[in-house]
Amino acid sequence: MSARHGTNPAIRHRVLILGAGYAGLSAAVQLAARVRRSEDVQVTVVNAQERFTERMRLHMTATGQQPAGLSIPELLAGTGARFVRGWVTAVDADAKTVRIDDDRELPYDTLVYGLGGVAGTSAVPGAEDHAYTLNSAQEAELLADRLQRLGSGTVVVAGSGLTGVESAAEIAERFPHLDVVLMGRQEPGASMTPKARAYLHSALERLGIRVLTGVEVVKVLPEAVELAGNKNIHADAVLWTSGTRVSPLAAAAGLTVDERGRIVTDTALRSVSHPEVYAVGDAAAIRQGYGVMHGTCQGGMPTGVHAALSILRTLEGKRPKPFRFGYYHTPVSLGRDDAVVQFTRPDDSPRRIHLTGRTAARYKETVTASPWPTYGRMKKMPASGAFWPRGGRFTRIRGTR
Repeated sequence: MSARHGTNPAIRHRVLILGAGYAGLSAAVQLAARVRRSEDVQVTVVNAQERFTERMRLHMTATGQQPAGLSIPELLAGTGARFVRGWVTAVDADAKTVRIDDDRELPYDTLVYGLGGVAGTSAVPGAEDHAYTLNSAQEAELLADRLQRLGSGTVVVAGSGLTGVESAAEIAERFPHLDVVLMGRQEPGASMTPKARAYLHSALERLGIRVLTGVEVVKVLPEAVELAGNKNIHADAVLWTSGTRVSPLAAAAGLTVDERGRIVTDTALRSVSHPEVYAVGDAAAIRQGYGVMHGTCQGGMPTGVHAALSILRTLEGKRPKPFRFGYYHTPVSLGRDDAVVQFTRPDDSPRRIHLTGRTAARYKETVTASPWPTYGRMKKMPASGAFWPRGGRFTRIRGTR
């Protein structure tokens, strides 16, 4: 591998990875494991905390269930990758530097940008101040503390997408004395087949969850949410799961972004404006034959692995291959012992087949628990992480190979 700078053998090619979520950590482990015996590449991972956040379990954390203590530095041990704890406060794409905690500066030759999305609370007045989110384990724990202190009352889950459904079900099951209201513009399970959707609705009904669809929250108050049409719903706690927003750092750095602030990439996951920057996970606007990917763990981890492989090919003087990914399922937990799993075509449209009940719950738990062991396998056998559904004709973009 030829990655040295000029003729000075002491200078290595510096790969800086921002964010150690599902996608960023996939890139870090895959790349570090493949270059650990090389003196030409230095991999550095920057993350705000040392503990890995299992985002797929945050609705459980929000009800007081303790997540496992998964240590990012311990995972990276032995790969040669360096871990830096801190908040990314600025990216200078021209100078190729990243500012950490406003007092440190890290240079890079290649940047992997994996600072993912968070709940879009800024779009609705009061949501930032009065609503809880699942943006981190710490924020989920704040909601858990609030719920445990409520002897009775109403919990509003704003957002009827899959995160909202899972959260409402978990809260209703763990705190049956609370009145749980799930509200949003769309019907819960709108992307599922009628049978799968009917099962989801029956589970919500069994848990005593009130579902309000076709509604829009226009303001969050200290003890209520205001809906369009001047109707107020009392709330002792509000969990905001409606919409996402990404960090403004990419746009501020001058990188080309889409209307949601995600970095626009080419087929190799490089920024179209700054090819030394790779974007992964829900920080990236990645186009496939069916459209732009949406952020999920099942798609995020492959983007991280592919970015690592693209970096390696580029350093070896080869042309990186185009990224292709096809969706294959939508698993939704409905409490601890119930779930519905909708299998999908590569473009995320529903197939006829689905699972329900305990079988689906076991399937969902297997999916939720799989990332950390996958990182461990990749650390020992990097090639084990390079397999995912490419999606066939659904993902093919004309003009790419």
